[in-house]
Amino acid sequence: MIITHHGGQSFKVSFGNTTLAFDPVSKQSKLDSTKFGSDVAFISMNHPDFNGADQVAHSSKQPFVVAGPGEYEIGDVVARGYGLKTTYDKVERYNTIYQVKLEDMNMVFLGAISSPDIDPKILGEFGDVDILFVPVGGGDVLEVPQAAKLALKLEAKLIIPMHFDKTSLTAFLKEMGTSVDMVEKLTLKKKDVYEMEGEVAVLKVV
Repeated sequence: MIITHHGGQSFKVSFGNTTLAFDPVSKQSKLDSTKFGSDVAFISMNHPDFNGADQVAHSSKQPFVVAGPGEYEIGDVVARGYGLKTTYDKVERYNTIYQVKLEDMNMVFLGAISSPDIDPKILGEFGDVDILFVPVGGGDVLEVPQAAKLALKLEAKLIIPMHFDKTSLTAFLKEMGTSVDMVEKLTLKKKDVYEMEGEVAVLKVV
């Protein structure tokens, strides 16, 4: 599995011939739009910062778009979406948390949540979290202490912060008691992740 960061909350996850896109940035966003081809696009919120599914349609790859709660099975990808209310850009909206299982790894993508108070029933569905994508930037999304507390609560083996600036990232790493260098991509195998225990990886925007 190879993971790269494409700005904001936009991530590309590749395994074999399959590519997933999480929260691709649209052309209407103030952020730089996402550009790569994907087989599946997960949209956590209907907002230009996250809903650029057309930006991850490229040549032979036209993504199956997942944009809300429910259960999904697309090829080797098994996913489940959990909806909850949040506030983003000063407007109350719905955010979808995605749990995605592939290559025997359990990923949880929290989306743009603004509160760490997630229904215990939802948390109970996650099981053992291998990879957790968590927003740490404050403001419209989780503040640093909230993000760190939630990451520890979920006991994720690997934590990938997103939606950050330099200040919030530095604060988050300090809160987690770690210091790591940014990398351009993560190449992961199940056995590597299985040996981790609350490790943090920070990805550069490519």
